[in-house]
Amino acid sequence: MEELRFVDACEEAHFAAMSAIHCRGWHKTYPGYVPEDYLREAITPDHWIPLFREQYQTGQGRGLLLYRGDCPVACCTYGSARAEADSPYAGCGELFSFYTDPAETSRGYGSLLMEETLSRLSAMGFSRCCVFVLRENAGARRFYQRHGFSWDGSSIDIPFPHEMICVDLRYTKALSAPDK
Repeated sequence: MEELRFVDACEEAHFAAMSAIHCRGWHKTYPGYVPEDYLREAITPDHWIPLFREQYQTGQGRGLLLYRGDCPVACCTYGSARAEADSPYAGCGELFSFYTDPAETSRGYGSLLMEETLSRLSAMGFSRCCVFVLRENAGARRFYQRHGFSWDGSSIDIPFPHEMICVDLRYTKALSAPDK
């Protein structure tokens, strides 16, 4: 069995691998939920590279990849929650994105990545974590629930082309204090 290892995203090859996994995840998960032409034209393998590069350069987010040997199989981005100072989510950690390559699902990679990411958020001093998930994405909602997240009743509307609105539900979880 090939070795599994975590890699902090810090170079172009990492950002490209993450973007490609996101692209494949979107194309597998979101047909029928976001406009087909948007998926076809905007969601390309290099779509997220500039965002991941900027998050890394500005410190506004961190990227983490899980590799099996030399093959990236899952990735996420995380950091301080995108929330106003007076929001109940200020000071909370957030999973900005979380994807397992569709060809690599059902092997436990997502769970390994989740455990590592939550541990890192806890070590960064966050006592809570949140993540937004598409209301219709039942598989992701079950995954987050298995990892202790629950819907807190809040949601946000995400506008897409053709006046389509998707609804993201906010799931939250208390984090364990880091081991000393």
